[in-house]
Amino acid sequence: MPWRCVGWYNCAGWLIRPSDGCCRIEHEKVMDTSRIDSVNPPIATEHEILVATFGAEGEIRHRNDAWMRVFGDADRPWERLSDQDQGLAASYMNQAAAGSLVTNTLFLLHLKHTDQPLPVLLNFVPIVLSGGAANPDGIMITGEVLMEPTSWMNSQTLGHRMETLGKMTMGIAHDFNNLLSGILGHTELLKGSMPAEAASTTEHVSTIERAALDGASLVRKLQQYIRDENRTAFEIVDLNELVDDSVTLTKPYWYNEPRRQGISIDAALDLSPVPPIMGAPSELRDVFVNLILNAVQAMPRGGTITIATTHDPSQGVIARVRDSGTGMTDRVRARIFEPLFTTKGKRGTGMGLSVCYSTVQEHDGEIDVETNLGFGTTFTLSFPPAASAEVAKEDDERETEAVSRRILVVDDEPMVRSVLARMLVSRGHDVVQAASGAEALSALDGNPVDLVFTDQGMPEMNGRLLAKKIRGRFRELPIILLTGDTDAGETDVDVSKVMAKPFKLDALESAIRELT
Repeated sequence: MPWRCVGWYNCAGWLIRPSDGCCRIEHEKVMDTSRIDSVNPPIATEHEILVATFGAEGEIRHRNDAWMRVFGDADRPWERLSDQDQGLAASYMNQAAAGSLVTNTLFLLHLKHTDQPLPVLLNFVPIVLSGGAANPDGIMITGEVLMEPTSWMNSQTLGHRMETLGKMTMGIAHDFNNLLSGILGHTELLKGSMPAEAASTTEHVSTIERAALDGASLVRKLQQYIRDENRTAFEIVDLNELVDDSVTLTKPYWYNEPRRQGISIDAALDLSPVPPIMGAPSELRDVFVNLILNAVQAMPRGGTITIATTHDPSQGVIARVRDSGTGMTDRVRARIFEPLFTTKGKRGTGMGLSVCYSTVQEHDGEIDVETNLGFGTTFTLSFPPAASAEVAKEDDERETEAVSRRILVVDDEPMVRSVLARMLVSRGHDVVQAASGAEALSALDGNPVDLVFTDQGMPEMNGRLLAKKIRGRFRELPIILLTGDTDAGETDVDVSKVMAKPFKLDALESAIRELT
């Protein structure tokens, strides 16, 4: 919102009035160039205004005493800031030099004579002499020291660190999704090339695939948590298959490790035919993995874990996880789903079963426990079956016959680009590869394709910019944006569909059928 002129006032040797978002200067006074002792300067009080003026190129013109007591009088005005904050200050200076008003920016100064960083709030204001707001002649920075309690300072410092950690985590998550894309892609290719009689090897490959998918889901949860995003939509889940996967994933914990210690624990499955349910597979798998691990810990002398599934029209799809362990007292049983309650001392967080309870409730299910001290515990989970329309829709998608298409694959990561191309070729598609946006545009010259897969995070020309350029030449060409992050946005006039990395071949094939 532009400033409204409210009159004249004197500030730092300039007679100015606010106008149209900038400080319009009428005449210049002689600047005060005095300097003060900065060996151990007193900190500016809460009521003092820090003022500094700079030329359009960033050269220092004036700094008042309060500014120099806080920022010092060195030729480098931001040397008391962290490297990250120095970069932010330079960025705000550039914005002000381009005519933009930047206000209420918080910086933390590191002073030798203070134990805690000092918070300072700054405003970056363009100065206009005669050239107009688009071409400022200088920059004025005003600010104040925020004198708050130490607890506030600690909170701000921690928040600053957590923000930095969050940014680092998002970058690592993006790279990790690219790695998982390679693992999952090659796993699917390996499964497709294995002979039917290699059952034991297929089991190991499937376990690797499941672990990679769960790793991708964990990364996605982390990304969504950092950005405070909602969970992805539910899908059709085969509960028996999910239980079997959970037992396989935890086998080293309930079989290998106990036997190394001379303890025998067995897992028995009694899986009856049950209708599918709607849910998030990775979250449900976490529930069963947690229950299995708890069962192992409840059997220090060995025993049996029994998992059974049934379908009761009045109760839904039911799974029971039973152990023959130590059982629980009534007092413990009454509190096991409470957050932070644990009977494991320092080895436990008290969050496992409370998270299980929340997950089951999010799936419109119920979880109950029966226990007998000295004779074991049984957890009973029930879920509503998926609507028949949802199941029929997924079956139709699976039965649709694949049609060969000519596809352009664009990704700057060689491993991801190669495995995606090989996956598509395995389904009979003709694939053209490009390592950059510019290379993709060249590949399209005289070589029409039916669909484009492009990565979002590429240097020089990202996926959305590439899609915009392609759309200018081929108005009807379907373009699918692949991303290892969660903030690539939605579909628009240029992008036909957004898909997350890592990807499954069936999902890619489904998208191809949908758009072509």
